[in-house]
Amino acid sequence: MCTNGVNTGQLEQMIEQVDDHVKLERRWAHTLGHLAGDAGFATVSEKMHAAQALLDDVRALLGEAKDALEDDAAAASNVTVNLV
Repeated sequence: MCTNGVNTGQLEQMIEQVDDHVKLERRWAHTLGHLAGDAGFATVSEKMHAAQALLDDVRALLGEAKDALEDDAAAASNVTVNLV
């Protein structure tokens, strides 16, 4: 469905793609944090775990954006076009 010239289905898929990418990077930050910690690099480990926490925040915001997509599309007052 398109709303105001935006294909909302595609927008939702793109948000999901970004989330998948961030999920992968979060996993790497977690792994590297443990690798650094196990090697005795405490500061590096701390920074990598802080980066992991920030990526968790990014994923939460992406989830909120995806949830808000339907509400925003429904509230849009311009023309809505459905593919038949």
